[in-house]
Amino acid sequence: MRKLRRYAAVALAAVAVAACAPSRASTNANGEMTVLGETAALGLGIATPYVIVDKKGDPVEIGVRLTEKALDGLPQGDAPSMYVLEFPEEAAKTPVKNLMLNWYPKGRKPAELFGEPQLAFHFYTIDHNEAMGINPKAEPAKASRLLDPKYVAKDFIAEPGDPVEKTVPSMGLHWLDSTREFGPGKPEFSEVFVYGSFDAKMIFLEPLATRKYLLTKPQLTADVKQPESVQKDGFYPTKYSIRWDDKLQSYVISLANLTKRQGS
Repeated sequence: MRKLRRYAAVALAAVAVAACAPSRASTNANGEMTVLGETAALGLGIATPYVIVDKKGDPVEIGVRLTEKALDGLPQGDAPSMYVLEFPEEAAKTPVKNLMLNWYPKGRKPAELFGEPQLAFHFYTIDHNEAMGINPKAEPAKASRLLDPKYVAKDFIAEPGDPVEKTVPSMGLHWLDSTREFGPGKPEFSEVFVYGSFDAKMIFLEPLATRKYLLTKPQLTADVKQPESVQKDGFYPTKYSIRWDDKLQSYVISLANLTKRQGS
């Protein structure tokens, strides 16, 4: 296990990166193989990226496991922290390049809706250096270019407002499910799934959950709403999962039921 190195980054208190170690694999009774990436320190526990492939080597699930203590001892303060994990090479048939895990000790704005401490799991379709180079104020034309409607999932909208202002540096523009509403008289915010874009490209798929919700050891599996088309060939999720696995004694955050799609 390697402790994640931390260093300063734009709009973040810290960044941590784990280099990819040799894969570790196990096979179940159905012939599906789970391949683990490098185990890295997170909080007082560990985080492990993984991919599950079928007998043909096609991916069926990609995600990260967090041991129970990973939710304890996380950095506090006003600024978020970021950790980057690399998936095993067996994930290459998915569009996902890496996982950017963001910890928000004070939640996000507006605080009255999203102020609970939370973890965001950005499954990026671009490499880390490209993501870190996103600077909407320096490249307003790119920040203003939104996704073609055919690449926008059903019911999703770009975060309302000027896209240059709403694009998060070193991250991207968030696309929100317009049917999910939180606040007084509505459900309390606990988890949600969003997409991300920059320069008219879909660049991440993001389940996120509050620490409070994770501590309930949930068993959530929900649909990932689909766009009409995708930009790259690959295996894309039709489900996402935020759940506690008793056997693994870990929280599992995953993109699942991966289905092959052709880019157009």
